[in-house]
Amino acid sequence: MIELYYWTTPNGHKITMFLEEAELPYTIVPINIGAGDQFKPEFLKISPNNRIPAIVDHEPTGGGDPISVFESGAILLYLAEKTGKLIPADLRGRVEALQWLFWQMGGLGPMAGQNHHFNQYAPEKIPYAIDRYVNETGRLYAVLNQRLADREFVAGEYSIADIAAYPWIVPYDRQGQKLEGFPHLKRWFEAIQSRSATIRAYEQADAFKTQQMDLEKSRSLLFNQSATTVQK
Repeated sequence: MIELYYWTTPNGHKITMFLEEAELPYTIVPINIGAGDQFKPEFLKISPNNRIPAIVDHEPTGGGDPISVFESGAILLYLAEKTGKLIPADLRGRVEALQWLFWQMGGLGPMAGQNHHFNQYAPEKIPYAIDRYVNETGRLYAVLNQRLADREFVAGEYSIADIAAYPWIVPYDRQGQKLEGFPHLKRWFEAIQSRSATIRAYEQADAFKTQQMDLEKSRSLLFNQSATTVQK
C-alpha cells in the first residue's frame, strides 16, 4: 500500500495520475499547505523540505521496512521502477523519458511556479517579474510543442515524462498562455486530459476544494520561509 501525502497542486496531481494509471493501491493523507500542515514534525520526518507530495511505501520491493520518498520527480521514478510501468524498458527510451522528467523538474515547474507567484500571490505587482516569467513559461511551452511535433507523447509512449509536465499545463490561462498557439501541445494536452486515469486523479482533488485558503495566511506560510524558519 502506498500512503500519499498530498494536496491539490500540480506536483500533487502528478502522483495521483501515476497511481491511477498503474492501478496501484493507495491512501491519501491530506496536507493542507494553506493551513501549515507541511510544517508538522511528523510530516517533516517524511519530507524534510516541507513540500508535498511525499509517499510512504509500506510494501517496498524486496520487503523490509517502509520506504519514504519526497520530491515529485523522485516519487515518479521510484514508482515507475517499482511497478515497471510508465517508463521505457530500453536504454534509449529510458534516457528520453528521464531527461524530459528533469526538464519539467528544473524548468517548466519552477518557471510556471514563479509565474503563478508574481501574477497571483505577490502583494506588489512587478511588471518586470511578471513579464519575465510569463515569457519564459511561453518559451517552455514552445519547446514542448516542438518536441511533440513528430510524436504522440514526450518520450514516444506515454510515460512519467508526460505525467510530470501535464499538471503544469493545466493552469495555462493563469500563466498567460493560449494553447491555440501551440497546436502539438494542445493535441497532447487534450489526449491526456481525456484519459480515464487522469479524470480519476483530478476527481480526488474535489474532496479538498471546499477547504479554501486564507490568502494572507497562506502567503505568510508559503512565501515567508527562510533559513531561520528551518533552523528554529
